[in-house]
Amino acid sequence: MYIAAVILSVLLALASLAAGAPKAQLKGDVPDGLVAKGLSSAQVRLVGLAELAAGAGLVAGIWWQPLGIAAALGMAVLLLCAVGYHVKWGDYRDSAARGGAMAPIVLTVVAVAAAVTLTASL
Repeated sequence: MYIAAVILSVLLALASLAAGAPKAQLKGDVPDGLVAKGLSSAQVRLVGLAELAAGAGLVAGIWWQPLGIAAALGMAVLLLCAVGYHVKWGDYRDSAARGGAMAPIVLTVVAVAAAVTLTASL
């Protein structure tokens, strides 16, 4: 079970770090799109920093599972908020935006699976 926990943690950490870095730096199309849809630049930066913290917590959680469990659950909450944001803006009804909006759903499942496998490997 520990090997599955490590694999899920690393995959989720990579996704989290890749998504959080541009938002924390306010560089690229994604932060610009979020600001255009009503988030302030401070909110976008906060989301990016939360994603970076979750990624770091997931990596550290490989060696200390309670931290990894907390990071995975925190990431799941953050991703559920992202799903709500996409629902609010109708991205799941829009075929052009649906592809990008599906990522939080898939990653929520991965975050929950990472938390469960980390808990089982205690």
